[in-house]
Amino acid sequence: MNFEDYRGVWVFIEEKDGAVAKVSLELLGAGRQLADKRKTELAGVLIGDNIQELAQTAFEYGADRVYVYDAPIYRFYRTETYMRAMLACVEKHKPEILLYGATSTGKDLASAVATDLPTGLTADTTQLDVEEDTGLLLASRPAFGGNIMATILCKKYRPQMATVRPKVMKALPRNPKASGVIIDERIPITEEDIRTKVLEIVRSTTQHVRIDEADIIVAGGKGLGGPAGFEVVHRLAETLGAAVGASRDVVEAGWIGHHHQVGQTGVTVTPKIYFAIGISGAIQHIVGMQNSGLIIAINKDPAAPIFQSSHYGIVGDALTIVPMLTEAFKTALGRKEEADAGKV
Repeated sequence: MNFEDYRGVWVFIEEKDGAVAKVSLELLGAGRQLADKRKTELAGVLIGDNIQELAQTAFEYGADRVYVYDAPIYRFYRTETYMRAMLACVEKHKPEILLYGATSTGKDLASAVATDLPTGLTADTTQLDVEEDTGLLLASRPAFGGNIMATILCKKYRPQMATVRPKVMKALPRNPKASGVIIDERIPITEEDIRTKVLEIVRSTTQHVRIDEADIIVAGGKGLGGPAGFEVVHRLAETLGAAVGASRDVVEAGWIGHHHQVGQTGVTVTPKIYFAIGISGAIQHIVGMQNSGLIIAINKDPAAPIFQSSHYGIVGDALTIVPMLTEAFKTALGRKEEADAGKV
């Protein structure tokens, strides 16, 4: 394989509800840094139906050019249609690095593309860097249950590919004056060529707040003593309209589902307010929530590591303190509702 044929850093631009997904904006920020370090171009690959105007968003967040596959056949995500478009684009333009968001769509597409290309894929990365002289992508991810960070290299093949967790990278400030080059791409593909058909889109009607989108998260740990103790977390979260989070120990103990887990082996979150209740502060948990706007820790151990990463700390029994906080918030929020009603 002639590495000199491969140039540029690419980001798969994921469309969500008519807009560019947040993780793609984050990856454009990370990709911009990698591209600048390699003194090369940053490009996006945009696939969908009636989505060409979204290329401007990619330019505003760092892209130099965008390859666009815009056709009705791409209206809904299907592995086969998107994979064919991505494969054609890669084989034609030969990127050195290709990044995807570690979303359900990004992970599915990346793994499908990796099965056809003569290259590998580093999944669920949390750190990215590139060697300026060799162009080797340094893709790091948690390993051995989050106890170590493994940096994975793809030395013999191109492009170098990785999926990256949402909210671990930072998007660049939006530049509304930015512009770039749009490359319209097409491949010969029809519905008759595709085995999968989308019959209906059913959206979830759950009222639960998603942990990766929440402004407030109330997270609990083993310090709560058991599933019964964990109920104070649920009550506080319900009062605040917050999402419920958990440490790895709690999830492994079966107190709550894995999709609530915060940390290197769970979900990385950046809420405005993060309550860490009965959580000791293992490094794998800290990495997953350390960029929260305000971190409030409650733990009866004054030496708990979580206090080193918190803005405010309360030393005491969470089973006593959290119900008191819940009642105080209920009172405060009730007064606010009464005041708001008086203004109407």
